[in-house]
Amino acid sequence: MQSKSILLAILAASVALSGCGDEANGKTHEGKAEDPVAIPVEVSTPLRAEMLAIYTGTAALEADREASVVAKVNGEVRALLIEEGQPVRAGQLLARLDGDQLRLERDRAQATLAKLEHEYQRNVELHEKGLMAPGAFETLKFEVAAQRAAYELANLQLSYTDIRAPIDGVLSERLIKVGNTIKPNDVLFRVTDLEPLLAYVHIPERELGRMKPGQPASIQVDALPGQAFIGSVARLSPVVDPESATFKATIEVADPTGRLKPGMFARLGIVYERRDQALQIPRTAIVDNEDGPTVFVVEDNKAQQRPIRVGLANAGFVEVTAGLKGAEQVVIVGQSGLKSGNAVRVVQLEAAP
Repeated sequence: MQSKSILLAILAASVALSGCGDEANGKTHEGKAEDPVAIPVEVSTPLRAEMLAIYTGTAALEADREASVVAKVNGEVRALLIEEGQPVRAGQLLARLDGDQLRLERDRAQATLAKLEHEYQRNVELHEKGLMAPGAFETLKFEVAAQRAAYELANLQLSYTDIRAPIDGVLSERLIKVGNTIKPNDVLFRVTDLEPLLAYVHIPERELGRMKPGQPASIQVDALPGQAFIGSVARLSPVVDPESATFKATIEVADPTGRLKPGMFARLGIVYERRDQALQIPRTAIVDNEDGPTVFVVEDNKAQQRPIRVGLANAGFVEVTAGLKGAEQVVIVGQSGLKSGNAVRVVQLEAAP
């Protein structure tokens, strides 16, 4: 009787262990497999919009034209007629030097010229009547011409006491004060033409085939955050620097408001290609494998991996040229470790911005 009770206990334990094994193998008491756990993912629908291919770089802004105004004669500064920051026109009077000595020299040359011209006119009639030696008359004629040149030179020297702007622009620097005595070749002012400003960008030679004069460019400067300015590629250097393997692109920046200044640090973007209605997805959605880029799309609550071809890329988005039609739900978060056929649960649906 006791051995029979022990046998029944062993059989009961065996049945219990058998039941635990079924549960551990994912089977219910009916013997059916449980549904697999769905993986949560975020998805986005592709967007059709304009796609720009942009080369970005940095450079300091520079003036296209800048001129130093130098003294051509000695003199004392008698008057200053303009200050730094004021606009000037070519030929505008900036300052005056004393010209007393030069004025006297001009008057003396003028008086000598008048005397010689009077003598010349008086001897013309004698020369025509043959009463004056031809050689003497020619000498007098040359003396008149030489004195006329001396008078014009003296008048020119006197005009240099009026200091004038050589170009249109803005007076960017004044280096003299009233009362200063200056000498020839002393720098008195600097005039800067602020329209247009230029930026010289050195671009890797691999980009040479993409760059062309006339391409649009955007310019932003740290001193004016949140503001963008429009420019264009004015010219490209025809040679590549062998040391840096770069070529120079000159960007012309238009700023009628005058907010941009030479010397500002600029961030530039050159648009070298533009496509309308490009199919775009976030760059984070792409999964690279040995055969190329792929994405996961959600179909019937399951992930399906698709190969794609990509084109332009900009601002975190990539153009898809093949592999998607545009209505798919593309996984943008949670695709790491996914495999085709995995059950997924969409927790957020976004349209690509």
